[in-house]
Amino acid sequence: MKTRLGCLSNKSDSYSDFSEFLPPADVTAARCLKISTAEVVQWSESFDQLLSHKYGFSAFRAFLKTEFSDENIEFWMACEDYKKNKSSTKLVSKANKIYMEFIDVQAPREVNIDYGTRERTRQSLEDPSPSSLNEVQAKVYGLMEKDSYPRFLRSSMYQDIVNRTHAHNQRRSV
Repeated sequence: MKTRLGCLSNKSDSYSDFSEFLPPADVTAARCLKISTAEVVQWSESFDQLLSHKYGFSAFRAFLKTEFSDENIEFWMACEDYKKNKSSTKLVSKANKIYMEFIDVQAPREVNIDYGTRERTRQSLEDPSPSSLNEVQAKVYGLMEKDSYPRFLRSSMYQDIVNRTHAHNQRRSV
């Protein structure tokens, strides 16, 4: 059992293990044409910069999948989508779906939040508004920013993206 757990803990730092989450090599090469080393380096300047960049967001999402914690980014995205709804009928429907998928104690993709936050969220969703999920979304965002984001920046995945982009951009400038 200990050996199996050791393999899992090492999995996220081994670049070869990212292959199932990354696009084929030809697609990756095409993406490099559209992104500079400076943009990739900017991802390390702030979590907001990473999430606001199309390819940064995708890379972080793939990284979370390797760590078996992609429910956090999926929940965050669901909350962003939820806030855009103006119809109270859609708010109720989406709120219930998000609660059942991510917040409920028996949720299949339960996010890691404390009892108080879970309870306040449950109560706020009894009469949902666009801001009903703000507190819980902020908690999950904070967890990703303080925990997953630093690991992403240290990962071989991120380092490889920096190196590949740098090498590609140097070849283009020659």
